[in-house]
Amino acid sequence: MTRRTVALRLAGAASLLALAAAGTAAHADDLREALAAAYNTNPTLEAARDNQRATDETVTIARASGLPSADITATHIEFLRQSANSFTAPERNLGVTAAVLVPVYSGGAVRNSIAAAKERVEAGQADLRNTESTLFAQVVAAYMDVLRTEALVALATNNVAVLRTNLDATSDRFQIGDLTITDVAQSRSRLAVAEGDLQSAEANLIAARETYVRLVGQAPGELEAPPPLSGLPDTVGAAIVSALENNPNLEAAKLRAEAAGFDTKVAGAGRLPTVGLFVNGQYSDFYGTLGGPIAAEFAQSEKTANAGVRITIPLFQGGLPAARQRQAGARESAALEDVIAAERQIIAETRSTYSNWQAANAIIRSAQAAVEAAELSLEGVRAENSIGNRQILDVLNAEQELVSARAQLVTARRNAYVAGFNLLALMGKAEARDLNLDTGGPLYDPQVNADRVSSKLNDWDRDPEPAAKSTRTVDIPPATATIGPQLLPGE
Repeated sequence: MTRRTVALRLAGAASLLALAAAGTAAHADDLREALAAAYNTNPTLEAARDNQRATDETVTIARASGLPSADITATHIEFLRQSANSFTAPERNLGVTAAVLVPVYSGGAVRNSIAAAKERVEAGQADLRNTESTLFAQVVAAYMDVLRTEALVALATNNVAVLRTNLDATSDRFQIGDLTITDVAQSRSRLAVAEGDLQSAEANLIAARETYVRLVGQAPGELEAPPPLSGLPDTVGAAIVSALENNPNLEAAKLRAEAAGFDTKVAGAGRLPTVGLFVNGQYSDFYGTLGGPIAAEFAQSEKTANAGVRITIPLFQGGLPAARQRQAGARESAALEDVIAAERQIIAETRSTYSNWQAANAIIRSAQAAVEAAELSLEGVRAENSIGNRQILDVLNAEQELVSARAQLVTARRNAYVAGFNLLALMGKAEARDLNLDTGGPLYDPQVNADRVSSKLNDWDRDPEPAAKSTRTVDIPPATATIGPQLLPGE
């Protein structure tokens, strides 16, 4: 084999690496479709919506304490043993009592309980927003992880092919006495390491695809590159301002603190008088047994009714109202501290995420320069090796530097996109209403259910039987590490 033949083999090996950065685009899933699928089918988000609907009912429950109540009690009594001195005692009795109670004044307990419940409903809606944006951030990370690991598998596959061709070329040159057995051993060693790296990359790809299935509810197809992110801030200060105004976690903490303030007022109402109106009606039937032998002289049934006002003035309760108010006050103080803690955390996370986003963008620029330099270096080292001015180890090192630079570029692009989306989430701009999702219908609005149940008074009003709405993934085949033609993210 001539040196020209060996050089042609090496040139062919070089073209394999270029396949990692080029390919033909096929029909693919896009990020909006993945986010919409998670929005419609993810069990974590569905459970959060169900829990919020449960929270909505607390307003109706609190309001019920201030509304009239009515009940009927029926009692049938059999008198099994009677006094020996009683000659008129009945043998049995049917008693029916109807009562209506109308609360008039409760010291503000009902009013403040309703206000606290409404604040907690709004806090729950903010929590639901946070659950939604957190899920979307996880989906974006999973989507980008699939793209990244597919690209890394492509790089690793091409690297194995290049090193295998290098080993063949090195063996050919060893046969003609152009290289030594050491050169062959070095090539074989690098190939073995690359094959191990490929196995690891394929395992990571399977894990990334399974995470995608768990979050999205369907297997990833051939994923398209994600669209550019909009609404990212120019400065960290702008990010902080937006986060403090719109972050759902901070909003929820503030609303819970307001609810805790109403709880303190509810506890204080235990010392105040309560006023209520009542109406009672009674019916009694002795089945003709009242009066014994002279039963005919007695009325065997009777009806009575009464109405009045009931005023209850607490005088002494062993310190219970004061203890409850102190307890509620302490919890209100804790809720106020939670607001500051949430604010601190959001500021820290926003600054850190902004820094990570900026750093990833800088790494992209550096990695692009590194890839360009590594490509030029590899081309030159191969050319110099073909005329004997470079050793095989130099070629192997140049190839490894190019693979590492391309892997760093792929990872940096993934990290920049994920950090940018996380920054939008912290700023309160990564919810379904912000992302223009095609969900197949209107977006879920928790206020619709809150309004629906707030005025319900029917004791027998029920919702449909509970049933899971999210999709299962048990029938989705296990993920594989198979990849098609690849485009590196951003290429």
